[in-house]
Amino acid sequence: MPINPFHSRITSTRAQLASPLKRQAGLSLLLLSLGAFSATSAVAQASPSKPLRLVVNNALPVKNVPELIAYMKANPNKLSFGSPGIGTSVHVSGELFKSLTGTTMEHVPYKGRQFAIPDLIGGSIQLMFDNMPSALPMAKEGKIRALAQTTATRSPAAPDIPTVGESVPGFEATTWFAMFAPANVPRPVIDKLNAEVLRVFKLPEVQERLKTLGLDPVLSNPAELARYQASEITKWAKVVKESGAKAQ
Repeated sequence: MPINPFHSRITSTRAQLASPLKRQAGLSLLLLSLGAFSATSAVAQASPSKPLRLVVNNALPVKNVPELIAYMKANPNKLSFGSPGIGTSVHVSGELFKSLTGTTMEHVPYKGRQFAIPDLIGGSIQLMFDNMPSALPMAKEGKIRALAQTTATRSPAAPDIPTVGESVPGFEATTWFAMFAPANVPRPVIDKLNAEVLRVFKLPEVQERLKTLGLDPVLSNPAELARYQASEITKWAKVVKESGAKAQ
């Protein structure tokens, strides 16, 4: 069914919206991960674009992204990166990195993140684009080494960690969530919903909670969201096609 975007997008891995809006009779609202929604048009079940952190095994002799690229070029196909499965944000972020840097590495898909992390720590795989809320504590504990974050700008939750894009121009990989309503919802209702959602996200307590989770709200309107969604579809469809990823 066609859907009508009305809410801002937020850079996050998981988000919950607390709003005083009551469900109207006959009106269903969806909170979707637009990374997943965009990629599905290219490869069924694919889900690109989460706010991730590029992390590596502690034994890998690199401290930053330029050193990683140099090591990969000197050792083609020696490294492997894990993901929770083919077509996931973690997988296609790695494919985007390979494409933009001209490097090669083997993709090792797991049945879930919980199976990939022990192998990353143990060294069976050497790197991963893990989500920030889980990667941040492990990096602080010294279990893995964080090299960069995948957002366009440094996250307020980790301002000391550079972005991949600072070394690899054009690299950005985020999952963003947005609210959608059926396409036949009247515009005045859409506008009211949009205004209320924006109001909620501007509340100090909501802003603080998002910050502690490493989530960056990007408030917008239906037209801006539609344009952003279209650009995401184009971007990730190209990455998926070049990677040869197939739904399983």
